[in-house]
Amino acid sequence: MCMNNNQLPTPFSYGAVSVNSIIKNQCRLDASAYNIDVMRALKKIKANKNGFDTLWGKSGLISSAYYPGRYKRIYVSSNHGTPFFLPSQLDEILPKPTKYVSSLTVQQLGDDFIKKYSLLLSRSGTIGKSTITSKTIVGKLFSDDVIRVTFKNDNDLGYVYAYLKTDIGLTILQGNIYGSVIDHIEPEHLNDIPIPKASIEKKKEINALIQQSFNLRDKSNDLILTAQKKLYKELCLPDVTSLTQEQYINGAGFNNFSVKLSQSDLRLDGSYHIPIVDAIIKEISKKADYIAKIGDKEISDDIILPGRFKRVYVDKEHGIPFFGGKQLLSLNPSNLKYLSPQHHGERIEDQLFLKENMCAISCSGTIGKVMIIPKHWEGWTMNQHVIRIVPKSNDIAGYIYAWVDSSYCKPLIERYIYGSVVDEVDDNQIAEVPIPIIKNKEVLKEINDKVLEANQLRYNAYQKEQEALSIMNEIIEDNSEAIM
Repeated sequence: MCMNNNQLPTPFSYGAVSVNSIIKNQCRLDASAYNIDVMRALKKIKANKNGFDTLWGKSGLISSAYYPGRYKRIYVSSNHGTPFFLPSQLDEILPKPTKYVSSLTVQQLGDDFIKKYSLLLSRSGTIGKSTITSKTIVGKLFSDDVIRVTFKNDNDLGYVYAYLKTDIGLTILQGNIYGSVIDHIEPEHLNDIPIPKASIEKKKEINALIQQSFNLRDKSNDLILTAQKKLYKELCLPDVTSLTQEQYINGAGFNNFSVKLSQSDLRLDGSYHIPIVDAIIKEISKKADYIAKIGDKEISDDIILPGRFKRVYVDKEHGIPFFGGKQLLSLNPSNLKYLSPQHHGERIEDQLFLKENMCAISCSGTIGKVMIIPKHWEGWTMNQHVIRIVPKSNDIAGYIYAWVDSSYCKPLIERYIYGSVVDEVDDNQIAEVPIPIIKNKEVLKEINDKVLEANQLRYNAYQKEQEALSIMNEIIEDNSEAIM
């Protein structure tokens, strides 16, 4: 019987492990402790012709590595608390807090706020997410699942970050894992991670490129926040949490409201009719020239929600980059998969493709994460859990993003959520989301242009990081003996 390549069984990995390795690894007998890819990566780095250092230890690069002790968190509303970030947000280009902790919690934390010139690593769940502390996150509060790392020499910050962003470095880091339910690493595991030696000049070059990349990200974030502030100012919008929500019985101690049958839209779920929606629409109508909808032809050419499909993945060299909503807010999404253009060519062209300055919205699971598509994602693909808004032109693309990513638009999207197990919204609902068009067209153009400039800076930041990773990979490859 003849079988094609897609029907062949997945090949398995195997290898030999010495008794000494088992003893050194605390007599662990689980296969994950001896991952073949990790073993090959370790051998490659330790074969470095110029030698190698360990990340931590007497001769290591790290000065200190720790994470805060666990503490009881008291969560409060956004207007009464300190922003609190999760390790899953480490690689987001502009992280936004989803939780806020009370001042009673903050008093316990002392020096646990993020400081300058540090490397941050996620230690549980998804191992190895990393970032360096830039203006965007310095002074912010992250959970105890984030390891804070400082270095003996300034240039080692960008050098180690670049190393841990390479396939080899990340593979080795993720190989130091224990735990039967949730994978973890501890600061002590950094003692066992080798890193190739390099000249001071190379380290300075890599560190400078990484620092430039993060500075560009900060500038892009500043431009986007400035654009949104201009939008709020033009519409005379107060903080969304201060809006008065009309209730059927004031002082009842809980949200309550009445809805006319003619206004029900055949939706009987209370979340669709929450008073904040009416309060927002009423507020944005006061100063806007008019209220359009995202689906209006002067706003968007199309709103695309891909259909579900069975995916055929291929090797990186033969496929189209493919990722999902979890990676939507990253500058450079990790754990990319690659779709077969042979099997999905028509679907990629019609539904999955990404184009610069599209506005992408997560529409399944976590609803309402928003990203403007940067230039380096052009031609990549995302899954069916992300809706694409195709702007009418670049003259409105940045303005769409500035509004859809705002705190005012989020409730207007979330009101449409349906689903008993997994939250969902669809393309028809996104098309109905209101967007205020301001009267001053010069300011509208300024808002739009600032967002597009920010998006260009993000592309420049990506290029700087890729340049640094290219040099880092040359150090790994050129200084290593052949590994069979």
